[in-house]
Amino acid sequence: MPQKIVKLTVKDVRFPTSLGQHGSDAMHTDPDYSVAYVVIETDGGMKGYGLTFTVGRGTEVVVCAVKALSGFVVGKTLEEIVADFRGFYRLLTSDGQMRWIGPEKGVIQLATAAVLNAVWDLWARAEGKPLWKLLVDMSPEQLVSCIDFRYITDALTEQEALDLLRKAQTGKTEREEQMLKEGYPAYTTSCAWLGYSDQQLTQLCTDALASGWSRFKVKVGAELEDDERRCRLIRQMIGPDKTLLIDANQRWDVGEAISWVTSLAPFRPLWIEEPTSPDDILGHATISKALAPLGIGVASGEQCHNRVMFKQFLQVSALQFVQIDSCRLGSVNENLAVLLMAHKFQVPVCPHAGGVGLCELVQHLILFDYISVSADLNNRMCEYVDHLHEHFTSPVVIRNAHYLPPKDPGYSCEMLESSVETHQFPGGEVWANLLAKAPE
Repeated sequence: MPQKIVKLTVKDVRFPTSLGQHGSDAMHTDPDYSVAYVVIETDGGMKGYGLTFTVGRGTEVVVCAVKALSGFVVGKTLEEIVADFRGFYRLLTSDGQMRWIGPEKGVIQLATAAVLNAVWDLWARAEGKPLWKLLVDMSPEQLVSCIDFRYITDALTEQEALDLLRKAQTGKTEREEQMLKEGYPAYTTSCAWLGYSDQQLTQLCTDALASGWSRFKVKVGAELEDDERRCRLIRQMIGPDKTLLIDANQRWDVGEAISWVTSLAPFRPLWIEEPTSPDDILGHATISKALAPLGIGVASGEQCHNRVMFKQFLQVSALQFVQIDSCRLGSVNENLAVLLMAHKFQVPVCPHAGGVGLCELVQHLILFDYISVSADLNNRMCEYVDHLHEHFTSPVVIRNAHYLPPKDPGYSCEMLESSVETHQFPGGEVWANLLAKAPE
């Protein structure tokens, strides 16, 4: 029976993570991890769940944008959407009036991601598969039909995408079995948020080492002396053979980034993440060229607007590591385009995760990437942050610092009703209590 979408709801759900300085970095000093949480319902009683991530204030703006998009979704059947998923993606992103407040970037693209994530979740549930398995089982032709190639054919044509996916068919079964057995390698950011004290950092790093973690990310960019002290502390704790990553969250100008990271080079970071404005493609290229002799790569992507920007980053060799985000780009559809472009340009994909639900979502994409696209684990890892997983019905499972493939049908982004209720802003119990205590 066709599943007709008859209702779309969206809620502003926020967690007061700023109280513990969780998620703090050089530019986002007091984040309250939040989501615009979407539920779509069909006349057959099925539901699909989606979200996009924010850090507190402004979530209400994304909620408004989701509501503005809802008219393109309600009334359609799941079957007609997936039969022409490329067309549906364009319907959401290229409406003759709505696109003026984008196009395909900013708040409207975050809202598009939330809506499309819910549609993909619904499709995977309808097929009785976790999303990664839905993607892995799709033919190259089916996958390519979900991608909007407009504006990227100078870097990746539809035929090239088909060829890459067909070539990767060899060994797929073995790679899937490997992932089910071993999981996908992860790195942790939970130890070294910028607002954490040295004592807290030391304890968390000690615990992580005991749990088998071997890749650690440190937030940098506020004060050079502090960065040197904290990087030295982490490097001494993890030893010379484990991986250190640093992340400035867009703090510096280009010249400042080169100078600052050069000062941190003795601690041998594998990459500097988001060294400057996420929009500065040529600036990233300049930084990449300057740091290459030091053996330090540049990583970025969590605030890269769309596939067109990723295309340019790749064309000018501005990134040595591509960091896709499940909620910044236009959901699975646009991430498929970026995964394929990154593979063509032979740049490893190391997804951004953390926040609320980002780990739950992006694990599906990187599992698909390894099994069906890249077939490579060299210098590849997926971010993990140990916050807020308890609010999901199918939270991530980490074993020996690896993501184990999800087993439940869907996209793993359904939240517990009790969590949504108590953390809804501003009327949920958690926020009602906090706002009542706030000074006038």
